[in-house]
Amino acid sequence: MPRWDPTLYLAYESERARPFLDLVARVPIAPRTIVDLGCGPGHLSAVLRARWPEATITGVDSSPEMVAQALRENADASTRYEQGDIAAWAPPEPVDLVVSNAAFQWVPDQLEVVPRLRDHVAPGGVLAFQVPDNHHEPNHTLLREIAGRAPYAEHTTGLATVRTVSPATYLDLLVDDAWDLDVWGTTYYHLLEGEDPVFRWIAGTGARPVLQALPPGLREEFTEEYKAALREAYPRKAYGTVLPFPRTFVVAKRRV
Repeated sequence: MPRWDPTLYLAYESERARPFLDLVARVPIAPRTIVDLGCGPGHLSAVLRARWPEATITGVDSSPEMVAQALRENADASTRYEQGDIAAWAPPEPVDLVVSNAAFQWVPDQLEVVPRLRDHVAPGGVLAFQVPDNHHEPNHTLLREIAGRAPYAEHTTGLATVRTVSPATYLDLLVDDAWDLDVWGTTYYHLLEGEDPVFRWIAGTGARPVLQALPPGLREEFTEEYKAALREAYPRKAYGTVLPFPRTFVVAKRRV
């Protein structure tokens, strides 16, 4: 399984946090219990704590590296972290708020898993999540194109797949008389600084499985070819490099 690098992932911490702030702002309840699925290194737990000071928070992530960092840095007695698979996760009792930030796209059967997660939400509770809707953007189409060429393809087959789910797809999937749905899409325009910033961004997330699958030597060759293509697709301007990033948001409230 590809490894996560918390340091690389957090290179653009404020940009990655922005969608979570927008998501949490639309949650219409005051939960007593919160579970954050795909919590990463725990860097967003402070957002939940600031919004709901009295809540008990549990972060769940499949990456041992991410959970280890979250545990090391946790100083909140009412927040805990555990390693677990989102697809198999089930709480001992229903939860007031199940929240997830840019994690469901990594779940192979997410269109089956996400509706099932509603079973773990208490009456009056909320399932709230956001996922990237950017797999038709140049950084991802170029990743798939280059990874599909020789000599890389024999190492990367099936790793650069399309995981995007549109707002309309989630709406069709989750519409239910027992739930009130708030579904929308937003495109962020991140202004990135430095050399090859789009590569640095995606190397910590979407390109991670491909990069880790390539053997030494070939990985460096792929990296240079991919960087060159990204520089052409996202030309650096006098004020920095602009990365458009579409995302899908869902807030589903269970009726009492």
